[in-house]
Amino acid sequence: MEPGRERRNFRFGVFELDVESGELCREGKAQPRLRDQALQILLMLLERPREVVSREELRNRLWAADTFVDFDHGLNTAINQLRSSLGDSAANPRFIQTLPRRGYRFIAPVEADLQGSKLRSDASEEPASQSTRSSVLSDPSELPSVPRKLVRILFSLIQLMYLIFYTVSLMRISQVEATLNQSVYPAFPILAAVIVTAAIGIPIRLYLLAAASFNYAGLNTKFKKLFPFLLPLDELWALAPFLIVRQIGFGLALAATAALLYLPFSQRSLLLMGFSVRPTSN
Repeated sequence: MEPGRERRNFRFGVFELDVESGELCREGKAQPRLRDQALQILLMLLERPREVVSREELRNRLWAADTFVDFDHGLNTAINQLRSSLGDSAANPRFIQTLPRRGYRFIAPVEADLQGSKLRSDASEEPASQSTRSSVLSDPSELPSVPRKLVRILFSLIQLMYLIFYTVSLMRISQVEATLNQSVYPAFPILAAVIVTAAIGIPIRLYLLAAASFNYAGLNTKFKKLFPFLLPLDELWALAPFLIVRQIGFGLALAATAALLYLPFSQRSLLLMGFSVRPTSN
């Protein structure tokens, strides 16, 4: 690189592209070099994430006006090569979305690193504070795109399940108390926790259920803000099957608890698949 010349990198998902050298890396490991046309297409998409890059713009950049070439075939070939390098697909895109007869759009979060200063260009619902991704929680670029209508239905069913938990527990609080009195554990602290957490959980679940029902565009962002508070609440209620362990048996109570422990993370992933990775609504 020439002295004083700016060096720029793009990061998206597990990939990093060095603009100067044209080198594409996956998790720090160099990948087979992209062909020139595929590289130019990728650069255009990364420079304008979440925007539609028209087929005419791609043609003007890749082929001179006096060049006689089968443009459609050449462009389709280059896009297919690029998708193959990224492990992407047209049917279930994680990076490059096709808009028939219009062009293409890069749909994953993108970070541009220019001489150590980072410029983040994510989906409108991706807060900048999450530029450092967790190695445990799923990243939007790692998840498939799912129709938002299906996500809303599944997410709403989960909220209804929690509402039923809370409501039934409060309706049968005397039975819960009787069960706790027969156990070796102190009844009052557990009973108080059930009442307090159910009282807190009911309005939260009603809010999330309403947001999903009315297709609130900011649901993903709001849930991310609530997630640190909901996680301990939901993990605590994951132990609810043990309140009726005498009726259902230890094995079933343990299995139900294991499933409920995962549920908070499944809600997060659902919203990322329908409200973050997928750029258009149903």
